[in-house]
Amino acid sequence: MTNPAIAANGLRKAYGEKTVLDGIDLSIPAGTVFALLGPNGAGKTTAVKILSTLIPPGQGSGAISVGGHDLATDAQAVRAAIGVTGQFSAVDGLITGEENMLLMADLHHLSRAEGRRVAADLLERFDLTEAAKKPASTYSGGMKRRLDIAMTLVGSPRIIFLDEPTTGLDPRSRHSMWQMIRGLVADGVTVFLTTQYLEEADELADRIAVLHRGKIAAEGTADELKRIVPGGHVRLRFTDPAAYRAAAAALGDETARDDEALALQLPSDGTQRDLRAVLDRLDAAGIEADELTVHTPDLDDVFFALTETEAATDTAAVTAAGIPAPSKETVR
Repeated sequence: MTNPAIAANGLRKAYGEKTVLDGIDLSIPAGTVFALLGPNGAGKTTAVKILSTLIPPGQGSGAISVGGHDLATDAQAVRAAIGVTGQFSAVDGLITGEENMLLMADLHHLSRAEGRRVAADLLERFDLTEAAKKPASTYSGGMKRRLDIAMTLVGSPRIIFLDEPTTGLDPRSRHSMWQMIRGLVADGVTVFLTTQYLEEADELADRIAVLHRGKIAAEGTADELKRIVPGGHVRLRFTDPAAYRAAAAALGDETARDDEALALQLPSDGTQRDLRAVLDRLDAAGIEADELTVHTPDLDDVFFALTETEAATDTAAVTAAGIPAPSKETVR
């Protein structure tokens, strides 16, 4: 087995009496996307800052390695192996996109010729060639974000930290950014992503961890996380009333009936084995459903289930203050 691109054992950080990270463990394989989710203030950005050497880990943290380099003893090598795009753009709006790129090339000690070559290649890759000579202040939000990531790639990092990279972008720009991130991973780059958009983690991440009150509340693939939340079910619809009644009898008491729609609903985790068990029971009774749909919880459901204590506290606070509680979409 190859060493993980990022590994942390018992990562801790506190500010005075406030514990932000309370002993989290991470093991992220190279060439994958890892998404860290959590409510605002959960410690996502703090984790990024520690792993990218911007701030030191807290007392009592275990071993931490990034790109195969020990964070405590070889921080300079870690910095050489990574790129970081924070929540707020590092683009200088007073100079052109090309000049921003060349500035980064200088910071990476590239020769003038090599810097121009790398800048031109990345500007083309991120569809910024036509705007390269224009002041970055004239760029749209999506263009600035693309330039931000292009600047991050000047040093050819193999690990990139993207801290909420699509916040504030319109849907089209977000989808464009997703394509770029997929392209990076296809080239073998490891991406550590924090995001407030659960759909984004679902679309991009190979593995997802939910951070809550300083600890990892759950970790797994998107499908694995969705299965830990109850509420998944199979819905069967019939056009023949006799088949509907026979199916209800065959499937037993767990089945919820909708006599008007001739539809049955029964709990299911959505796995192939579970679906086959349902179909086998229907086959044994000589019944065939006209329509079968599987409903599984989404990451919104997972997020709110795992952080419900904090959500309940927040709701109580705003209710006491006479403020309407935020909707699910608003909280996200």
